[in-house]
Amino acid sequence: MSETRENRLKRLQMRSMRRGIKEMDIILMRYAAVRLEAMDDAALDAYELLLNENDQDLYQWVSGQQEAPADLQAQIADVRAIATGL
Repeated sequence: MSETRENRLKRLQMRSMRRGIKEMDIILMRYAAVRLEAMDDAALDAYELLLNENDQDLYQWVSGQQEAPADLQAQIADVRAIATGL
């Protein structure tokens, strides 16, 4: 049985706010609140893959301490823009 969109959005919201480090909880919770509802299935798939990344790596990419992998750079830039209010 496939997951409904409503359940998927709730699950991704929960995964966004229950990370491993508090900083990523805050950053991804804000991002999910702003972006999830408007995402199509492909964007949700991409976001779900992003949530599988290690929190320490994600934090370094979002904070600009390290460059994100090429395939994640646009998505990380969007997360950073929401996190910093730009």
